[in-house]
Amino acid sequence: MTAPAVAGAVFGTIGALAAFPLRLAAREVERQHGQLRRGVTRRTTHVVFGRALLAKAGLTKNGDAEVERRVVAERAAGRMLLSENGFLRLLGLMKAPEASSLSRQSLIDQSRLSGADLDRLSLFDAFEHDGEPYSFRDLILARKYAGLVAGGATWGAIARSVHRSGPVASLTAKSLNVGSQHGRADAIYLEGGQSELDGQLLFDLGAATRGDDTLEDLFTEAEAAEEGGDHDGAAALYQRCLAIDPTDAIAAFNRANCLRGSGRAAEAAHDYARAIKLDPAFVEAWFNLAGLMSEQGRDASARRHLQKAIALDRTYADPVFNLARLEFDAGNLLEARRLWVRYLELDSQSEWAGVAARGVQFVDMQLAQSAG
Repeated sequence: MTAPAVAGAVFGTIGALAAFPLRLAAREVERQHGQLRRGVTRRTTHVVFGRALLAKAGLTKNGDAEVERRVVAERAAGRMLLSENGFLRLLGLMKAPEASSLSRQSLIDQSRLSGADLDRLSLFDAFEHDGEPYSFRDLILARKYAGLVAGGATWGAIARSVHRSGPVASLTAKSLNVGSQHGRADAIYLEGGQSELDGQLLFDLGAATRGDDTLEDLFTEAEAAEEGGDHDGAAALYQRCLAIDPTDAIAAFNRANCLRGSGRAAEAAHDYARAIKLDPAFVEAWFNLAGLMSEQGRDASARRHLQKAIALDRTYADPVFNLARLEFDAGNLLEARRLWVRYLELDSQSEWAGVAARGVQFVDMQLAQSAG
């Protein structure tokens, strides 16, 4: 039977999955009539934070802060956030832990762990449960983690470390000490320091998943290059991703953005079209291709692509604004006014809303003068 929570849902991943190959997860989500994509788009309803994201974050100075930023941004966008274990349980691929009854607030009150740290640690499976209701074992762990935080450990160091010893529930019977007591603030120690939880993940998926690991590493490297402004380098990396997985619409879309940024318009148009062919409902690809057509003076094509983007996502304000501008430039004042009014229904606060409001006023003035 199809799980109602999965059917129709669009899952996006941030960071590689440590416990399960992405291609197998995608296959299972598709079997249950949902979609799984690497990265996040407007259509994404659920975001899975892969535990491998934390391992990479631990290698950079501000890595944990960047993870926190992504968590806040995705939660603010109204998407459901899932840990790896939570995702697997939703798919029915992992058995749920024993019955539990502790609320989030009760766990905070009894453990003195901050709500922010509780949520982050839950998102990276540092507890038996990935959300409320929590168990008594989770309370024990929360108290241990609160002690580690009081000793100078960060939530990221804890989350990277706890998976080293096997199932996190096994830590309830062990004594944990923050690594700063042993000269390392980024590690958690067992039994007074005799052994170290060094933050390396235990999951060993073997040679069968090396291709997935390589792809995830390439995709992450490409994203970093793109964010750093290295458009040509990022485009080359995304091309390598596509060579491994030719069905990845987001890699094609990201590559198109990079090609556009480096002035390679014809190649960019090709990859936007490729992303759309792979995912006809990829609204951002329709929108960006429209922008590229508009830059080249191909207004008729731009208009068609913007209309498609609006039809796919009626809450997406940007294509409405751009289409209004096209209609205004073409002298279609009534249609431009209608679109600006619609834009203001979707966005009444931004700088562009002010432009739209002035556009409506201008058209009204022109129509009044014509009537006079």
